[in-house]
Amino acid sequence: MELEAVKAIVTGGASGLGEATVKRIIQNGGHAAILDLSEERGKALSEELGGNVLFIKTDVTSETEVSLAIETATNAFGRINTVVNCAGIGVASKVLGKKGVHDLGVFSKVISINLIGTFNVIRLASEVIAKNEANESGEKGVIINTASVAAFEGQIGQAAYSASKGGIVGMTLPIARELATHGIRVMTIAPGLFHTPMFDTLPEDARNALGKMIPFPSRLGLPEEYAHLVSSIIENPMLNGETIRLDGAIRMQPK
Repeated sequence: MELEAVKAIVTGGASGLGEATVKRIIQNGGHAAILDLSEERGKALSEELGGNVLFIKTDVTSETEVSLAIETATNAFGRINTVVNCAGIGVASKVLGKKGVHDLGVFSKVISINLIGTFNVIRLASEVIAKNEANESGEKGVIINTASVAAFEGQIGQAAYSASKGGIVGMTLPIARELATHGIRVMTIAPGLFHTPMFDTLPEDARNALGKMIPFPSRLGLPEEYAHLVSSIIENPMLNGETIRLDGAIRMQPK
């Protein structure tokens, strides 16, 4: 699919990896709907980027809100042919720590937003994308999810986060196999250490130390590099049913 033909919904699109993805789509002539809970940032970004962007306040765990967002974006753009799932949260908590056992509500919340939220968007968007007219290659759309290297090398305290991201990796192939009959590709990106708003709370020395853990390039990844891979997946029709690590060859240690 050509980038200028993209009509996308990007969850978590108001900041970090999602924001960079929205900007890359717009810079290449596509359209993007920002689905995010951050109303102030989402509206500001849509105004900054112009008429090919709209913001829709959306809780990805809500069937009603996601359905309405997809309908709104479809009406605005004429169709939806691309989904990029970036919405997610990270919580650090040991299963058995000094303050007691892992809070079950916290575990459930991480799974609900990261994994169930991603699946919720996939299932509702795929129904709409399947109605598109296929291009000359038979493709109707592409869905790109965001996992993490924590899906493979979760660190101490990442039980909930790793479980949620591992679930995204695990469902990528079966969903890709199923949606292949509808001309829809499904891919997942597993980023390593990226300079997202979460890292802005850390001192510069701490950020540099984390970057040096990465073999090459020895720095935190840039959201623009994630967005670059998104565009490559969109443009390459043979990429399907796979999880791509985007991590500079890092392999996470226990802590």
